[in-house]
Amino acid sequence: MTGAHPAHPAHPTRSDRAAHPALSACRFAGLDLRNRFALAPMTRVSATEDGRATREMAAYYAAFAEGGFGLLITEGTYTDTAFSQGYLHQPGMTDEAQAAAWRPVVGAAHDAGARIVLQLMHAGAVAQGNRFRDRAAGPSAVRPLGEQLAKYRGGGRWPVPMEMTRRQIAEAVDGFAAAAVRARDAGFDGVEIHAANGYLLDQFLTPYTNLRTDAYGGSAEERTRLVREVTAEVRGATGPGFTVGVRLSQGKINDPAWRWPGGDAEAGVIFAAAASAGADYLHLAGSGRDWTADGPTLPGLARTVTGLPVIANGGLHREAVARRVLDEGHADVLAIGTAALSNPGLPGVVASGGAQAPFDPQLLEPLATLENARAHAHA
Repeated sequence: MTGAHPAHPAHPTRSDRAAHPALSACRFAGLDLRNRFALAPMTRVSATEDGRATREMAAYYAAFAEGGFGLLITEGTYTDTAFSQGYLHQPGMTDEAQAAAWRPVVGAAHDAGARIVLQLMHAGAVAQGNRFRDRAAGPSAVRPLGEQLAKYRGGGRWPVPMEMTRRQIAEAVDGFAAAAVRARDAGFDGVEIHAANGYLLDQFLTPYTNLRTDAYGGSAEERTRLVREVTAEVRGATGPGFTVGVRLSQGKINDPAWRWPGGDAEAGVIFAAAASAGADYLHLAGSGRDWTADGPTLPGLARTVTGLPVIANGGLHREAVARRVLDEGHADVLAIGTAALSNPGLPGVVASGGAQAPFDPQLLEPLATLENARAHAHA
């Protein structure tokens, strides 16, 4: 990893754009990808009330596969029928009916030449819609910062969660593993364990939400225990040849400015913990601010510390920034979020040198649902 920008012409020609490194095929974490563009996971709360993926969801993911994205990462999907569900109309992977509903999504992605990974998520203390429980649970009885998310059907302050018992923690670990096996059997190419953005595993990593004095709390190394257990159980349950990733971030949905207090040293402890437990790749979310200056980045640090391939996320629809991130070795794959919503054919746009459509925030307002986006598009 270097700290200097590679030299590029101020106004790339069509041939320069065609040679963009994001367009090259690669072998990533056991998956053959046609390019280095990934669809970032985005919460769309558009499943049925009982957590089954819909035909509209299949069409939504198929559009990005047909648009040329090499890898699709689904929205966060709840893993058990206890405390994992975070939002009403969130998809799940807790039983055969939910698994069967995901199969058309997988088939549509594969038919269009993309690989697809299911993101597994436990909301923990920031659950704002759970049909199985009337109270959230987290590492400690600490009220989450801020307020619930209106675009995901929430409102008001977060309630104080109950502190999870050791048995409830074990049940959560088992839920991740069982959901991963269902994902494998439904045809997914892999799973991504959501340990980012303020959800349960990130709550255990964070000192102000994890006040535990048992083996799950304390030092940075001790706070990684749940991430290690979940990753190891998923890896063991799904067996060889199935890709297992871990998503990490500093910022949270309810605390976007949070940074690991130990800086790069603490980051290295977290990255190494996921790698040692059997992760095939790491996904660093929200690193867009890292691209504003030369020098090291968290995705680059993750690659250096672990030797694993890394997905970077944040502002990487900007072609010059994407080029720098790949050319300098900060990451292997680029996850594109809201820019993909406005440009489902982004890889083709980059290849042709066309102009990207700007993101319209109204696609996610007042609700971040597919129905709302459809209505806005026809308005």
